[in-house]
Amino acid sequence: MTITEVNDNKKLQQEFLLLPVRLYADNANWIRPLDNDVEDVFDKKKNKYFAHGECIRWILQNSEGETIGRVAAFINYETSEKEEQPTGGMGFFECIEDEKAAFLLFDTCRNWLKNKGMEAMDGPVNFGERDSFWGLMIKGWEFEPTYKMPWTKEYYIPFFENYGFRDYFQQYVYVTPIRAANVTKAVEEKAERIYNNPEYEFRHIEKRNLDKFGEDFLTIYNLGWAKFPGVKEMTSEQAKKLVKTMKPIIDEELTWFAYAGDKPIAFFIVIPDINQIVKHLNGKFGIWEKIKFMLLMWKGVITRTCGVIFGVIPEYQGKGVESAIALRFRQAGRENPHYQYETIDMNWVGDFNPKMNRFVSQLGTTRDKEYVTYRFLFDQTKEFKRAPRVG
Repeated sequence: MTITEVNDNKKLQQEFLLLPVRLYADNANWIRPLDNDVEDVFDKKKNKYFAHGECIRWILQNSEGETIGRVAAFINYETSEKEEQPTGGMGFFECIEDEKAAFLLFDTCRNWLKNKGMEAMDGPVNFGERDSFWGLMIKGWEFEPTYKMPWTKEYYIPFFENYGFRDYFQQYVYVTPIRAANVTKAVEEKAERIYNNPEYEFRHIEKRNLDKFGEDFLTIYNLGWAKFPGVKEMTSEQAKKLVKTMKPIIDEELTWFAYAGDKPIAFFIVIPDINQIVKHLNGKFGIWEKIKFMLLMWKGVITRTCGVIFGVIPEYQGKGVESAIALRFRQAGRENPHYQYETIDMNWVGDFNPKMNRFVSQLGTTRDKEYVTYRFLFDQTKEFKRAPRVG
């Protein structure tokens, strides 16, 4: 078996992209990611993480020259140096059902990271935000993944665990029907108290006023999310870029903000799950695919929504605002007879946040999909510690 670095060689890049297409040919629920979404991770001009990090990727080929595995390794120096032991990452792992091949890919990442001064590696993770290409699936193969979420082979689990990776944290996807009134009585009562309180107002996002909602998002995010480990404050420029990126797929009735007077205090960012369209594009997003995308959007083929991020600023937490904003977009669904959406996937609820897990479980959800993020300590005599709890 031969490991080859994927550099600027277009043929090698194609092999990196096409291996999973061959591996998952018989898996109906796997959805091929857009090639651009994968390649952008490794593009220094497009991935901001190169400003304070570096990455490398490889393909593994057998003696006949057939690609049988792939993997990437990366270091985010801003976060790695804050760990008890400097920690890098590995991800985009795909492999035939051969433990020897898998271990060779793991060893390649380990050696590269060790030579860069790292003492541990997390995986499978992304050289970017946690909401994309992050984690190994351990439950939910009977469901399609939401956009940019992994859908990985079940036999990968023993590969990681037999090598010595250990469960660092898990992240869950909770699913619930939108129109069904199946939340707990306590949540309903809390929401009603907030709705009846004139201090509070709820507004859905408006495309014609995105700059204002972008600034409101920035305020709530920095107060409610930047307190978590590994989460940095967002700049105004980053918020504007995020909103601009989301604009083509924004449905105004899905995303809601809460205000106390004129003060933004909470958001629930929900978008259509475009994976229901991406699965028809075969990884491409050229001019014809964009036309097809817009036609399918117009036809209303998307019935799933995806909860991207949920946040309440600290001084309003525990007052019922969480319940009120979580249910507000459901009301819109019940009030609109032409509402096309049926379910919401509440993505990426970490097991290190027990408060959020308890709350989401009260919304009439089922935990349909589960993922694990592993950590491997290069010195196995050191004490292993799971991710610290928050909230």
